[in-house]
Amino acid sequence: MKTQPIVPASIERTPEGVPYAREFGDVYHASAGAHAQAQHVFLGGNGLPGRWSGRDRFTILETGFGLGNNFLATWKAWRADPNRSERLYFVSIEKHPPRLDDLRQAHALSPTPDLAAALIEQWPLLTPNLHGLAFDDARVHLLLAFGDVADLLAQLRLEADAFFLDGFAPARNPDMWAPRTLERLGRLAAPGATAATWSAARVVRDGLRAAGFEVQEAPGFAGKRDMTVARHAPRYRPAAPPGGVLTPACEREAVIVGAGLAGSAAAWALAQHGWRSVVLDAGARPAERTSGNAAGLFHGVFHTDDGPHARAHRAAALQAQRQIAPWLAEARMEGACDGLLRLDARIGDDEARAALSTQGLPPEFLHWLPRDEARERSGMQLPSGGWWYESGGWVAPADYCRALIETSGCSFKGEARVERIERIDGRWHLFDAQGLTLACAPVVVLANAHDARRLSGDTLPALGSVRGQITGLPVARAGGAIARVPVSGAGYVLPPHEGVVWCGSTSDHADADGTLRAADHARNLAQLQRLCGTPIDVASSDLQGRVGWRAVTRDRLPLIGAVGREPPSEPARGAALQRLPRQRDAQGGLYVYAGLGSRGITWAAWGAQVLAAWIAGVPSIAELDLHQALDPLRPSAPASRA
Repeated sequence: MKTQPIVPASIERTPEGVPYAREFGDVYHASAGAHAQAQHVFLGGNGLPGRWSGRDRFTILETGFGLGNNFLATWKAWRADPNRSERLYFVSIEKHPPRLDDLRQAHALSPTPDLAAALIEQWPLLTPNLHGLAFDDARVHLLLAFGDVADLLAQLRLEADAFFLDGFAPARNPDMWAPRTLERLGRLAAPGATAATWSAARVVRDGLRAAGFEVQEAPGFAGKRDMTVARHAPRYRPAAPPGGVLTPACEREAVIVGAGLAGSAAAWALAQHGWRSVVLDAGARPAERTSGNAAGLFHGVFHTDDGPHARAHRAAALQAQRQIAPWLAEARMEGACDGLLRLDARIGDDEARAALSTQGLPPEFLHWLPRDEARERSGMQLPSGGWWYESGGWVAPADYCRALIETSGCSFKGEARVERIERIDGRWHLFDAQGLTLACAPVVVLANAHDARRLSGDTLPALGSVRGQITGLPVARAGGAIARVPVSGAGYVLPPHEGVVWCGSTSDHADADGTLRAADHARNLAQLQRLCGTPIDVASSDLQGRVGWRAVTRDRLPLIGAVGREPPSEPARGAALQRLPRQRDAQGGLYVYAGLGSRGITWAAWGAQVLAAWIAGVPSIAELDLHQALDPLRPSAPASRA
């Protein structure tokens, strides 16, 4: 998927005070009121709230988020309905989202002030991504898709029970109502899905009929004679597309093997959709292995082509910041979420700024700091300028794991090493070395890094093992290596914490030595000296350290999804990436979340949400091409180094 820079909405006001879009020469809603229009056209036109009564979940897809009035009116109606669905999923596409200040102004006199305030508080940065927000203790999920509707409809992974078609008028915004755009709605329609729009234009009705909808006229709103309502009733229903969703026909129970960052986050993400989990780990406590390092970084990645690697990392970094920042404010973990500097000596100031301008990413996510500014920001004599990730930071990963597990409400069982798994009568049974059953459930998630391959029956790609040693030196001996913010490049250094400056890390493939090595401390200190530009003189007896092993894939993207039936094979040279025509493996209910490499904190929450959407059959936080890039059976997954 080719992303385009997000151009925020340019919002003015008519003499009557109605918000007006300069780009389209049209108002955002009728002068009779946005919420009244939402009630009549979109809720009433889709038979709501009645249609969601008593359901586990109800999914709405909106084309044209605008200022969020339809979402707020729907949320209000859902809250007020005692027979509401257990969860509400609202997915909305917007090419020109409002800036935060414009959103505040638009809802200054909102009829739903508490709901509007909650939306404003979570309003994301305007980046070309899917942004997942959760409200009402994760019973209401809003998935914002910023970008062109024609591109995003082909990338969404969901089944919609209702469609809110709310772009500007067809004559002023023809792309939103183009036949090809409307035809794509049929791919995303659940059985019996409905659609409603205030428009009665022939192009709209013809497009809906072509998508398999039965179309009817209905009384319009605020003096408008007609509007359009429709029900999806295709002559035939094709097979689900690659990466399509399935509603799991089982209890919402899962066993997760591994209590590091991947497993802890998987428990949290599944709980967001009403699933209960048991987490098993060979250690006595969560995060006793690599996830138990004293500290780790999280931040995005910038590539000029903005390909899947950069887009996935950006989405993950934004989700990490959204998840971690409130917990830091509540003192649930150690860390900071106020920026990270990544040095880059290969690029000059003008070149860096030119590269950024082509993508139009907001400076609140990323901007370039020349060397003098980088030195001032970091407090160190850095050798070059670098990328400033405003939403980056550092955190103690073990604290993060504990917060995820506590929030999930899962059951944790330590000192529970799983020796084998077996599917018996539709449920997975997990056994220890003595053959005793540790747990059983219809769904199992292998989140135990390198060991996931053994439990999958060797049907997963091989994961490379990279040994990393970190080094801690006393603040009193750190000299010019005391950083105000996390700094990375060739190595990294963190701000002092509890009297220690942590730096690292070594990276050695296929090295099983678990002892701290003086030579590796020396390597880390040499990297640190190059970062800070001043000599570092610390006796080895004053140093602390820790050794861990990172599980990595060849393409440095995690394995997220259903475990396949057959061991993966290397694709033919030059073979193109094909769509993966599968939703679950034939046995059903066996998944993997592994291979997070050195970006475990960054990946944890977002990757777990991708996994949870696949398991629970709910709208996915990742575009379809990112699903394919992360799928365990992707052609590029086998690791090149064991």
